[in-house]
Amino acid sequence: MTPDPLIARAQALWQDLAGAPVEFGRSSVSVIVSPRSKLCPPSWCGVVVLGGAGIITVPTAAVAVQLRKVAAAVPPAALVRTDVLRAELPVAEVLGPATLAYLSSSDFRPMPTDRTVTRVSAGRPCLLALLARAGQEDAGESGLDEISSPAFVVLDGVEVVAAAGYRAWPGRTAHMSVLTGPEHRSRGLAKTVASAAVAHALDAGLMPQWRARPESSRRVAHALGFQEVGAQLSVRLDDGGGVSGG
Repeated sequence: MTPDPLIARAQALWQDLAGAPVEFGRSSVSVIVSPRSKLCPPSWCGVVVLGGAGIITVPTAAVAVQLRKVAAAVPPAALVRTDVLRAELPVAEVLGPATLAYLSSSDFRPMPTDRTVTRVSAGRPCLLALLARAGQEDAGESGLDEISSPAFVVLDGVEVVAAAGYRAWPGRTAHMSVLTGPEHRSRGLAKTVASAAVAHALDAGLMPQWRARPESSRRVAHALGFQEVGAQLSVRLDDGGGVSGG
């Protein structure tokens, strides 16, 4: 069967981020030792499952033995479930799981809106003010402070109430970021600004990537046409090893 080109492109991205030679097999999981992996924090393990196959990076050969035993015993999709990992491994800390969704230009569903979307440069004080109002947890989840693209915003007077942009990742990937002020949510603003940012990324020939944990964020991605094709999880083991994602 011909692989889905969108999934194949996403898999190539994460293979590159693994920091050592590795490939997604067919309905299988590859475990490699890669201390320089960008799938997870240093000394953790990084798990990425896409299109029914997975890769796992680990910091040491000893941890690789543990993870290969688990990977051989369960299907790939189970490896991004925290309950499965906790049942099989001495898990000390977890990040994730986060779903991974991607979008092709043919599947993009732009959001019609009567609101004005303004383009501003990243790092502007008005964006920093939005991040501060949102609080540390929501601001960190959004990643808006890390964007390399312009920000696409909706204003209420001079105040930014919603913003979106993206950070340039390897493989001509646009890692999307969206944030709405707490007092302005449930009004469709996230879809409005995200639609503008996604259109900008697609016009530049980039592959938009949407990584999300909250259900509300996943609903925004789905509305724009993103396909959820996998997930990422990061885990630190009690012995100093770990599994990653999220």
